[in-house]
Amino acid sequence: MDQDKFIPQVKICGLTEVEQALQCAALGVDAIGCVFYPKSPRHLTDDQARKICLALPERIKAVGVFVNQTFSNIMHYAEFCHLSTIQLHGQESPKLVRSLCKENLHVIKALFVDGNPSLKDASNYQASAFLVECGQGKLPGGNALQWNWEQAKSFGEKHPLIIAGGLAPENVAHAIKVSSPHAVDVSSGVESSPGQKDIGKVAVFLDAVFRCGLKKKLRKIF
Repeated sequence: MDQDKFIPQVKICGLTEVEQALQCAALGVDAIGCVFYPKSPRHLTDDQARKICLALPERIKAVGVFVNQTFSNIMHYAEFCHLSTIQLHGQESPKLVRSLCKENLHVIKALFVDGNPSLKDASNYQASAFLVECGQGKLPGGNALQWNWEQAKSFGEKHPLIIAGGLAPENVAHAIKVSSPHAVDVSSGVESSPGQKDIGKVAVFLDAVFRCGLKKKLRKIF
């Protein structure tokens, strides 16, 4: 890789087992996502999430994913599970983002190309970074739906951008090429079933990312 090219960071979301989290860490991911949303098939109990987060090497960031939770609930999980980053994936208020940032937490706010809050709402939030996806499907999250990732490119020129939704080993290189993100987030695209990661797919996904090189200097998200 040329020294003047930069590689996006990688977050693997929806881990449910310590062993798989450690395998992902060994392959070179930057962050692991733990889902605290009861309607998700990847939802974790307090104890499950704590075990995963405490087992991670220090360089791997533990991200808690929440949907329309209260400040007190989020802080409970953050403290009990030793979360370093909070991802808000619903219709949370800018006030909640500010409150969490005051607790020295990194906050990622999800914005949606075809939903609310939209990309135009970014200026209302003082988030550490923004995750952008299409916003379609039954549940909050990418729902394995591909979209036109190029729609996020101009957004990423102004804001720390994570792209998600429909990413998989066979398309992540194209997604990076057209959107120039600072990081990518994948869940179902590297699974054998909901919550069960296929480590072979994770390895191929990471290899595809590592082979990408962007000419612009990227912001560190995790």
